[in-house]
Amino acid sequence: MTQSIVGDSAHTRQLMQLIRSIAPTAASVLINGESGAGKELIAHAIHDQSDRADQAFVAVNCGAIPAELMESELFGHKKGSFTGAIADREGKVTAADGGTLFLDEIGDMPMSMQVKLLRVLQEKIVLPVGSNQPKSVDIRVVAATHRVLEDEIKAGRFRADLYYRLNVVPLHVHPLRSRRDEVPALIRHFAKHFAPAGVPAIEFSESFLSVMQRYDWPGNVRELSNMVHRLTVLYPGQALQVTHVAPSMLPAGMAELICEEPSDEQASLFDVFSDEPFGKSSPSPENDVESIIMHAQGFEDFRQRGQSLKGMLSEIEQDLIERALRESDGNVSRCAKLLRMQRTTLIERIKKYNLKMSAA
Repeated sequence: MTQSIVGDSAHTRQLMQLIRSIAPTAASVLINGESGAGKELIAHAIHDQSDRADQAFVAVNCGAIPAELMESELFGHKKGSFTGAIADREGKVTAADGGTLFLDEIGDMPMSMQVKLLRVLQEKIVLPVGSNQPKSVDIRVVAATHRVLEDEIKAGRFRADLYYRLNVVPLHVHPLRSRRDEVPALIRHFAKHFAPAGVPAIEFSESFLSVMQRYDWPGNVRELSNMVHRLTVLYPGQALQVTHVAPSMLPAGMAELICEEPSDEQASLFDVFSDEPFGKSSPSPENDVESIIMHAQGFEDFRQRGQSLKGMLSEIEQDLIERALRESDGNVSRCAKLLRMQRTTLIERIKKYNLKMSAA
């Protein structure tokens, strides 16, 4: 298996039990779930636990192939069958012979191709473009989509007969926001996965983990994996607190959560953007700024770059304001609330950095 399925929620346990039950069969499977929720990982698990595990697993993203090239991509073509066909080419269906064909984003397949795919599934033969000699194929089909195919059928965008052919065993993958308890385990898994050889996996403080559990992860497991990978590259082997990470390296929605409920660990980072950034009790503003920068960018990185405190602080401030403006659709009042700044101060900063804001 390329990667193991991680998680111990009731949903994940049930899903893994279903995979163990259906993997040894030849039944078609239709996986439904949001983008990034792990549909291809589940398809791999079905293949890896089947008697086809030692044969090919061929994945096709139906939403990424131009309509005019899809028939050739799936079924192959003969030399000279169209302009640019300079040699015979094997299609994905034939490449999966004996193994598993994973049709990702099947809901995006054009209607004209759906009827041709249906024929392949029914008759178990494939006819390359430009050929008059059909080839027999033995494939197990697993399809996936983020769309509600029943609605697509009603709208006339998906064939009902193909849907029933694919939907022998339906599987639904819940979004990560509905299984938040799995977030810490997924983070530890990806931290180990991405750790360079000989370097310990990065670790996260309890408050950092709490923020990540409260974040909704609109990109689901893919977004979480990408963030852990990014932080592993930037802070290899480190034990991270929220204040160690530059806000620009976090999703905008996560930065908003930190602003809404700042802990003692987080306060020093966000105080820099208030009207009294260094606190009344601070005897040395320069030292506070340096502390903020060291937390936000990492002390060694700050020293090695040789950048002035003022210059680096301006970069961080501009980046946060840009992200907050995007999050608030350019609304200055909402942006000011997000950044915990006075509206007039924010307008001055927006003009200073030549940023765009709405008229509201």
